[in-house]
Amino acid sequence: MFLPMSESRGKVSALMETNSDTQTTESETSAPTSRFAELQRLVAAMATDFEKFYRDGNKAAGTRVRNSMQELKAFAQTVREEVLTLRNQGKDEAQ
Repeated sequence: MFLPMSESRGKVSALMETNSDTQTTESETSAPTSRFAELQRLVAAMATDFEKFYRDGNKAAGTRVRNSMQELKAFAQTVREEVLTLRNQGKDEAQ
């Protein structure tokens, strides 16, 4: 089953740009939910291009898949760094 693509491809980049400054501005309960929702949006935005490339052999869609995967990789790195920072803040507060 494929999920519908978001309204525009430009929104994926905009999401990533706006979240680079996120540290303590969101409450601890909403941050995990919003990060997971953002991950779902990124993956859902790729669905149509995956289908076009793997089922139809559309090479341009393959290029878009590769670009989207690169954006996903950058998002994953941002989340990894954020998790590490939050984990280390917890250690500092415990001491």
